[in-house]
Amino acid sequence: MEWHDRGYILATRKHGESALIVSALTETRGRQTGLVRGGAGRRKRGGLQIGNLVTLDWRGRLPEHLGNLTTEVLAAPAAALMDCPDGLAALSAACAVAEALLPEGEDHPAIFHGLAALLGVLDDADVGSAYVKWEMGVLGELGFGLDLSACAATGETENLAYVSPKTGRAVSAAAGKPYHGRLLTLPAFLLGAGAAHTPDEVVDGLKLTGYFLENHALDGRAGQLAARDRLVDRFQAKK
Repeated sequence: MEWHDRGYILATRKHGESALIVSALTETRGRQTGLVRGGAGRRKRGGLQIGNLVTLDWRGRLPEHLGNLTTEVLAAPAAALMDCPDGLAALSAACAVAEALLPEGEDHPAIFHGLAALLGVLDDADVGSAYVKWEMGVLGELGFGLDLSACAATGETENLAYVSPKTGRAVSAAAGKPYHGRLLTLPAFLLGAGAAHTPDEVVDGLKLTGYFLENHALDGRAGQLAARDRLVDRFQAKK
């Protein structure tokens, strides 16, 4: 069996002396893994960096086997981000989240194209906002989407300020005031097309999506998201 696609490198790990097991988010086949012979060597290693967009040619006896992969680089976003640490942190975090959340072989073209859009704005000053909105999209695609359309308690659509950690529904400032210590802050930029005005808003957004990623989508397996933790730390340090 064989297939051809393109995809973003999400993770690699060494196999034997010189091979790498590569995990990639493909455009039409979801997350896939394969063995790149010689991938740990100097000649191939640069083309298999996290976040690279590559062509993927997979060959194996059966779909469930670890097939052999050959790749060719189409784009290497990290190479252009040496002077953009926030963008590099967002790149690493997004790849770690996709690697941790997506079952192998489960098709999610919306997440692929959302990741492509995010990687296109990594050098933007509003990359933090874009990253949070990408995670919101991932949660929605995987069935854990938040309902920010109206207050869960009153039905009003104005002055939404919180999200219930139990239901994922928005709560207005007035309705949530008595319980604000048990609710998650809803930053205003998630209610429209704009970006966060302060690092505090980005951190609130990361805490919001992080709660549902870790406690629902990952079912408590938060240890896989060290790269995301580093992104949160970067924005907390700006506060």
